Amino acid sequence: MTEERGPRGPETSTSAALDEAAGTLLAVWEAARERTTSRLSSAQLRAIMVVEQYDGINLRRLATLTDMLLSSASRLCDRLVAAGMLEREPGRYDRREISLHLTPAAIRLLAELRADRRHRLERILAGMSPEGRAALVRGMREFDEVGRRGEATVAEGWPMLQPSGERIGDPARPSGEPPVARTA
Repeated sequence: MTEERGPRGPETSTSAALDEAAGTLLAVWEAARERTTSRLSSAQLRAIMVVEQYDGINLRRLATLTDMLLSSASRLCDRLVAAGMLEREPGRYDRREISLHLTPAAIRLLAELRADRRHRLERILAGMSPEGRAALVRGMREFDEVGRRGEATVAEGWPMLQPSGERIGDPARPSGEPPVARTA
């Protein structure tokens, strides 16, 4: 198969085709989000996912990782605590610092969201040939590996993650500090 060349080389036409195909994937993601998290805003869902990844995160780091002002992140956490999605507890090393943790309700909600997404994806994948599915998985794994190695533009602020869940070049965590373990 030969690849068409875009104005800036073969990568341009590949990225355009991927961008078009990603629309379906994003529609699946959004439909699952609307069904399972209709009572949460996108910002609240994003915050919950960050807390899931960095259990025990403090408010300042959550604000940094979600690109929010500290005061906005604090109000968002107030709403999530009131909704029964987050718990606050004093920090282990500094009692003035507050650690954030998911509640069982938030953990269930994220599990439902992922189950719904996988169900929707399975319905689409069932219509593909076995070869197409294998090629898609192989390509997506390679795409993920390259992104996790930081070969994509980390400087643009993308949340690139190591397989451990650690962000590459995380400005909120000083180098040498170990990553916070993921809870789920």
